Amino acid sequence: MKGFWVVYRKELYRLFASPIFYVVAFIFLALVGYFFYSSVAYYSILSFQAGTNPFLSQQLNLTDMVLEPFFASISIILLLMVPLITMRLFAEEKKTGTAELLFTYPISDRGAVLGKFGAGVSVLLLLLLGTFPAMLLLEILTDPPWAMILGGYVGLLLMSSAFVSLGLLASSLTENQIIAAATAFGALLLLWIIGWSESLVGPALGSLLKYLSLFTHYDNFAKGILDSRDILFYFLFILLFLFTTLRILESRQWRG
Repeated sequence: MKGFWVVYRKELYRLFASPIFYVVAFIFLALVGYFFYSSVAYYSILSFQAGTNPFLSQQLNLTDMVLEPFFASISIILLLMVPLITMRLFAEEKKTGTAELLFTYPISDRGAVLGKFGAGVSVLLLLLLGTFPAMLLLEILTDPPWAMILGGYVGLLLMSSAFVSLGLLASSLTENQIIAAATAFGALLLLWIIGWSESLVGPALGSLLKYLSLFTHYDNFAKGILDSRDILFYFLFILLFLFTTLRILESRQWRG
């Protein structure tokens, strides 16, 4: 862990000093705001109509019509945005030649990897906090299920942390940021949809594909269900990709 805080502060400064962060943050919050407004507006229209239609009033459900689509839209947007944040973490330093300079300081490989990972997760946590006022607005308008909301945010944080760990690995494989972003996005998308092939293969392989799907494990969080198996999956996912990134750094002997 030697050098963790040095790398963590350095990466936060680089991320906040980069226009990429502000572009990503603007697009992320704009898209989340649009989907939230659309869901709330549709729910409001149906609520007014339900005043004269008792059957429709029985079908109204804030969780199904607003909260689940809200968290689902955030997860998909993160799938698109995280590779843009992680693409430069190692690739830029390799391209500019500052990677060797970084490791001339008393910084361990583990400290460097965890510092960059921590900085990426901190940025995403800030973006998620930017969506929380929408939940406060729901509190003013209605009585939302806060247990489900908090579960959804826990799931988003775990899932986005998993995204960062894979993006960090992709960035360590190349010095080209575009290739790093494309590799991370392709891998994340594959792991997102891999469970869709469950019905096309045998039961054993289908169960394995479903278990490997990032979407499958997030689905419970979006419903407010905190399952220890899903939490363990994300922790193991993060550890696997951080460990692989560390092995790549050590194998290439960046220290010269």
